[in-house]
Formats: sequence, C-alpha cells, structure tokens
Amino acid sequence: MDEMEKIERLRARADVSPDEARNALKACDGDLLDAMVFLEKIGKAKAPTEAVVTTSRSEHTSFEDVEDKIDRYERESDRPISTKLKHLFRIILDKLSNNYLKIDHKGEEFLRVKLWVVVLVVLMVWHVSIPVIIVSLFFGVRYSFVGRDDMTEANKLIGKASEAADYVKEKFDKL
Repeated sequence: MDEMEKIERLRARADVSPDEARNALKACDGDLLDAMVFLEKIGKAKAPTEAVVTTSRSEHTSFEDVEDKIDRYERESDRPISTKLKHLFRIILDKLSNNYLKIDHKGEEFLRVKLWVVVLVVLMVWHVSIPVIIVSLFFGVRYSFVGRDDMTEANKLIGKASEAADYVKEKFDKL
C-alpha cells in the first residue's frame, strides 16, 4: 500500500485533514495502526469503545484488523443504492416480524398481532381500520407495541393518544 492510500484510509477512519494524517504516518514510520493510535492519544481521533490487549487473534473473537475494517467501511459506502435499499427493507421486515401490537381492553390482553399483519391491514383497508382504532380508544381499548425491540417512544405516543381520547370522553360526559 502506498503512502497516499494510507493517508486516505487514515483520514477516513480518524476524520482528520490530509496534513494531520501525513504527519501522524511520518511520526509512526508509516505504520497505519500506530498512526491511528497516535491520533487517538493526541485527541484527533475517537478511541474505540472496547479495549482489548492480546498477542493472538485467536484469543479474542471480536478482533478486527484496522485495515480490514477500513476496507469494509469503504466497500459499504460504495454499495449501489439498490443494495442499500435491500438492507433497509431487511431491517424493516425484521422489525415487523419480531414485534407485535398488543390490544388491551379494560386492563386485560385482548389480542396480540404481528406488526406486519397490522401494517398490511392498515394499508389495505385504511378507510375502515383507522377510524376503528380511533373510536376504540373511546371505549377503553388500549394499544401498545411489544416484542424484541425497544419501542418506548412509540408506546409513549400511543399513550398520549389514549390520554387524549380519555380527556375528550371526560369532557363529553360532563356536558
């Protein structure tokens, strides 16, 4: 690998200027890994979150060569948009398959449905399903997301919708 390639890799990994990368490489006799460590020590690059000290790759399964990591990062950033979209759809499908919409009525679980089913129903019969969901809030039905992923923010939003329905119901009862 020539000096320019090392400078570019170091710049990509450490987010430094070309001159800073060149100076770090000169200070470390052209060694890319030493230059990265040097930049971390002087505060120009962010240090890794996990520190591992070993003399053998086989002793630590998560060991990854800096050059390999930089190569992988460059390959991922050069992926075509179609590959990136496939990756995004896999993530979405994973979230939809491993999480559920839980429907409670009067404090007891009434139904639990996979999110992909909920999305299909809402998309196909939105003109019926959305009003049913809204009206059901006035009759004590409560919705929440459960499953593998943390959906605290989504549950807070649904909780606010339930509170709003309770508030409107309370005001209506006072009339």
